Amino acid sequence: MLSDERQILNLLHLYCELQDAADFRAVSELFRHSGYRVQGGQSLHGFDAVYALKTRHDKIHEDGTLRTKHVTTNTILELDPDGRTARTRSYFTVYQGTPALPLQCVIAGRYHDRFEKVDGQWRFQDRYIIGDLQGDLSHHLRDNPIATR
Repeated sequence: MLSDERQILNLLHLYCELQDAADFRAVSELFRHSGYRVQGGQSLHGFDAVYALKTRHDKIHEDGTLRTKHVTTNTILELDPDGRTARTRSYFTVYQGTPALPLQCVIAGRYHDRFEKVDGQWRFQDRYIIGDLQGDLSHHLRDNPIATR
C-alpha cells in the first residue's frame, strides 16, 4: 500500500509520462473531476474540455509522441489534517528534441495543484499552470495557450 504522499507524487509523474506519449485521453481522464487552468489563458474543467485543449494545441510528431520530456521537480506537498485534501507546488521543465529542433528546454514554470481523496483514491481537484520562461514552442504547440508576459 502506497502512502498518501507517494500516491500524489505518482499522479504528478503520471501526468508527465502520459503527456509525453501524447495519450490525451489518459491525460484528460486525470482531470475528469478537476479544473485545469492556465495563467493568462483558459480555465477548463473536466475530461471533454481538457481533451479539446490538448488535441487542439499540442503537436503530435511522426513517432506518435510530442517528442518531449516533462520533468516535475521541487515539489512541496501539504496534506490537510483531514486526510482528504492536499496541495502541491512544483516546478516543471519541458525538454524537446525533433529532427528540426535540437534538444532544448522549451518552457519552464510552476504547477499549483490541489488533490482530493475519493473512495480511498487520490485525484486532481485543480491544476493551475504558470509558464515562467518560454523558449521555442513552435515544435510543441500549434498555438500557445499560455500568454507571453
